[in-house]
Amino acid sequence: MPVTTPRVAVLLAAYNGMQWIEEQLASILAQSAVQITIYISVDASDDGTEVWCADCAARHTNVFLLPAGIRFGGASRNFFRLIRDVDLQEYDYVSFADQDDVWHEDKLERAISLMRERGVDAYSSNVTAFWENGRTQLLNKAQPQTRWDFLFEAAGPGCTYVLSAPLVRAMKHSMLMQWSELQKVSLHDWYCYAFARSHCFRWYIDPHPSMEYRQHERNQVGANTGLNTMIARYKTIHDGWWFTQVALIARLTGQAGDPFVSSWLPLRRWQLIRLSFSAWRCRRRIRDRVLFFLICWATALAGKSAQ
Repeated sequence: MPVTTPRVAVLLAAYNGMQWIEEQLASILAQSAVQITIYISVDASDDGTEVWCADCAARHTNVFLLPAGIRFGGASRNFFRLIRDVDLQEYDYVSFADQDDVWHEDKLERAISLMRERGVDAYSSNVTAFWENGRTQLLNKAQPQTRWDFLFEAAGPGCTYVLSAPLVRAMKHSMLMQWSELQKVSLHDWYCYAFARSHCFRWYIDPHPSMEYRQHERNQVGANTGLNTMIARYKTIHDGWWFTQVALIARLTGQAGDPFVSSWLPLRRWQLIRLSFSAWRCRRRIRDRVLFFLICWATALAGKSAQ
C-alpha cells in the first residue's frame, strides 16, 4: 500500500505581526514530508498585517486568509474562530501557529511520526525561547503527565500542538455546543489540552524542542522565566483569574461532576485547603507542585474564590 503524505491544516492567529510574520510563514511553508495548508485569521490590526497576509495568500495556493476586520481582543478567541470557521474535514492533522516564532523544518514531520509510533492523539513539545539580545533558554514542559494536570495547566505552548483528526472533530463539536461560554476561556492551549485529556485522548509531550519561541514585549503569554515573570503570574492567581479559569475549564470539559473535582470546585477556603494536599496530582513539575500548595493556602487565607 503506498504511503500517503500527511495533510496538515495549520491555523495561524495574527495581530500586528508585520515585524515577524514573514519569517514565521517561511518556516511553516518549508516543512518537510507533509502537505501543508495554512489558514490565517488576523485580529483587526493597524500595522499592515492584514494587507500582507492577503498578498501572501494571493501568491501561495496553500495559504488562505479568513475574512478580516474582526476584533477578537486576544489569541484565544482568534484560535477558536479558526477552529470554528475552517472546514477541517479533509485533513489528517491540525496544528496551531503563532505569528512570531520560527519552526524547525521537521517540526510537523517529527510530531506526526511520534504520534503514529506511540499511538497518541495529540502532540506538544519543548521549545527554545530566544530574545533579541541573543539569549536562549530551553523551556522544559515534558515532565510526566499527572492525573489532573490538564485542569491546571497547558501541555506547553499551543504553537507546538499537533492534533489528530478524530480529536479535532470531537473538540470542535463540543466547542460549537458551548460557544458563548467558551469565549470566557483566556488560553486556548490550556482548553485544548484539557478537552483532550478529559475525553480520554492520549497526549505526548516531546522533550525535544520543535521550534524557536520568540520573546518580546508584546507576547500575550511568554516564557515563564525569571523573578519578574513569576511575580506577574502570581498576581493573576492572587486576583482570582487563574482559579476562575480552572472552574470554567472543568465545567466546559465535563469534569465538574467528578467526585475529586466536585470536592474542591466551589474553590472556597476549605475546598482550596483540601485541594492543596493534591498538588502532586495537579501539576507536572515539582517546583510547580510546591507553588501550587502555597498558592492554594495563600488564596484560602486571603478569602479569594472563583465565585
